[in-house]
Amino acid sequence: MSMDYGQSPYVADVQNMADRNQNFRVAIWTGSNLQMTLMSIPVCGEIGTEIHPHTDQMLRIEQGRGVVEMGKCECRMDFRQCVRCGDVIFVPAGIWHNLTNTGGCPLKISSVYAPPNHPMGTVQRTKEEAEQEEY
Repeated sequence: MSMDYGQSPYVADVQNMADRNQNFRVAIWTGSNLQMTLMSIPVCGEIGTEIHPHTDQMLRIEQGRGVVEMGKCECRMDFRQCVRCGDVIFVPAGIWHNLTNTGGCPLKISSVYAPPNHPMGTVQRTKEEAEQEEY
C-alpha cells in the first residue's frame, strides 16, 4: 500500500486500509487542496510534538486508543483528551499537537491535511525516517 492516488478520482475503504497499514505514515491521496495519509503508531509510541503553521488537520482514530495534547505553545499544551476508535481530532493551523498511543495494540489513524502537508507519494516506514525527512 504505497501508491498515492492523488489527482485522480478515487474511492477507498479507509478503515480497512488503516488497519492493514504497517508504515508510520503513508500518503494515499494528495490533491491540490487536501491530502489523506494513514499512520500506524506503535504501543507506547507517539506522533511527536509538531505544528503545521498553514495547514488544518483532521485525525480519525481507526483502531486503538491514545491521548491527544494541543496548545498554542510547544511548552504549554493545555488541551489534553483521551481518544479511541471512531473519535475525530481537529487541529487548527498554528496549534502545537501530539498524539500518544496508550493502548495495547498499534494506534491506526487516518489523517486529512488541508492544504497538503507532505510530498505526493510519501511513505515513511518509521518515525525516525519521518523525522529525518523533515530536516
